[in-house]
Amino acid sequence: MNTSHPDVIIAGGGMVGAALACALAEQDFRIVLLERKEPTEDWAQHSYDIRVSAISRASQNIFTHLQAWPGMVQRRVTPYEQMIVWESGGAEIRFHAADLGEPDLGHIIENRIIQIALWDRMRSLDNIEIRCPASISGLDTDEEAPHVVLNDGTQLSASLLVAADGARSSLRELAGISTGGWGYDQTAVVCTVRAEKGNQATCWQRFMHTGPLALLPMDEDLFSIVWSTSPEQAQDLVDMPANDFNEALTRASEERLGKLELQGERGAFPLRLQHAKQYIKPGLALVGDAAHVIHPLAGQGVNLGLLDMAELVDVLVRARSKGHPPGSLHTLRRYERARKGENIAMQGSMDLFKRVFSNDLPPLKIIRNLGMGMTERLLPVKNLLIRNAMGTLGDTPSLARSFHQ
Repeated sequence: MNTSHPDVIIAGGGMVGAALACALAEQDFRIVLLERKEPTEDWAQHSYDIRVSAISRASQNIFTHLQAWPGMVQRRVTPYEQMIVWESGGAEIRFHAADLGEPDLGHIIENRIIQIALWDRMRSLDNIEIRCPASISGLDTDEEAPHVVLNDGTQLSASLLVAADGARSSLRELAGISTGGWGYDQTAVVCTVRAEKGNQATCWQRFMHTGPLALLPMDEDLFSIVWSTSPEQAQDLVDMPANDFNEALTRASEERLGKLELQGERGAFPLRLQHAKQYIKPGLALVGDAAHVIHPLAGQGVNLGLLDMAELVDVLVRARSKGHPPGSLHTLRRYERARKGENIAMQGSMDLFKRVFSNDLPPLKIIRNLGMGMTERLLPVKNLLIRNAMGTLGDTPSLARSFHQ
């Protein structure tokens, strides 16, 4: 491929950046993807990635359209049919796929499996050039021919630059786009555990005043754990002996799944809310974590990023059909208008959820239990909530729709 002037340069080959490269290449755009470190499938056969994602139906549709879904299924995906949300001594809500006439509510997939399947697909497409290792040291944004300077001094120009390089996006910083947000004074402890009673094809989430505990099913009797708590307790949980951790986790889950037993390593990740003040500049667009970071409460982070990239593809295809430059503000504003409000609304609702449930005030506890009890009894409300989480409500981007829509 002649990459002296590609159509789009994508910074970042994570899940969202790799998906965007595949999607644009399938629409006959010429792509250069820049990534610091190439993913390799060199992990032990029976090991598990402690970083997982709850993939919505919309995201599954995207991966299917990109022909990357079979590669994920071949490696390891876990569908879940039910979700149980509860508060200690209070009400609980059960969401079930059967109530929607669906085979499942979504899939839990290790991040490394998502990424490697997308890279396999990228490597099969002739109009994607992968430059790795590569990092950006300079940037000039311009509607006509924005360009980047790589660390080795190479200059590359394109019709559009896309920052898909994560929450600490160097491309966003070089563009002078500021972010707002705050830390949650919470840290997520993540690991894989074995459950005495199996995973029951169910996602479990318990709300505690220190933060939520989520148990995401993997294989027959395994769960990926995301335990959000204070930084101090998180450090204790990571440092304590495995047997003590097992006991603490089993207590926190109220033994709903019997005894829980740690498998492998534990990790800890500080939590924050972050949002870019703008998603676009002339010749530049932000997608995924470069644009927004959300509390992992509902597992929506990567799903939002994939909807960003799918919307950007629609916008660029439409602009090309009308002869509009892909890097013009006129073109990119359509993308920003479609995604910024949606993402802020999701961030706001997750932030409110976190604050309402991470609180032991008796009046709030009464209101929470009343709300959860009412939601459990009102099937149309429950179904609306879960369809929203599945990404199948409203005007979704083309790639996020099923083949039957």
